[in-house]
Amino acid sequence: MKIKSQRDFWSGLMFLVVGVAFAWGSTEYSFGTSARPGPGYFPFGLGILLALLGGLVLFKALTLESEGGDPIGDIAWRPLLIIVAAIAVFGVALPRLGLACTLPLLISLSALAGNEFRWRDVLISSVVLTVGSWALFILGLKLTIPLWPIYIVG
Repeated sequence: MKIKSQRDFWSGLMFLVVGVAFAWGSTEYSFGTSARPGPGYFPFGLGILLALLGGLVLFKALTLESEGGDPIGDIAWRPLLIIVAAIAVFGVALPRLGLACTLPLLISLSALAGNEFRWRDVLISSVVLTVGSWALFILGLKLTIPLWPIYIVG
């Protein structure tokens, strides 16, 4: 069987593997019922949906001809490393700096991964996403996420 689109083949395979892994990993948690879902209910459903999507993309890559075969380009190492580092910094900084400082830091670092960095866009995104996250997670869902740095509240 010939791969007709390399890009679709590898992305479909990645979605399929990640979806199956999440669905399989979620079986360690209680499913609950449809009326009262447990912690494994939502990740299992998302894993199955992701695996199905991956299967469809994989099927397309093996059956539909694409012009030039959609070859895979070079790996964009700089954006990949910057985004991974920004997420790691977020995880380390959140308990110490709080949401109000850490989220703008995450957005600023992540914006460096792109080719077009504008401070105005970073500031607007930081304000909108920080206020939205505060409203959703702290006010709405009542999660115990620190809002301010520990040395201010402490």
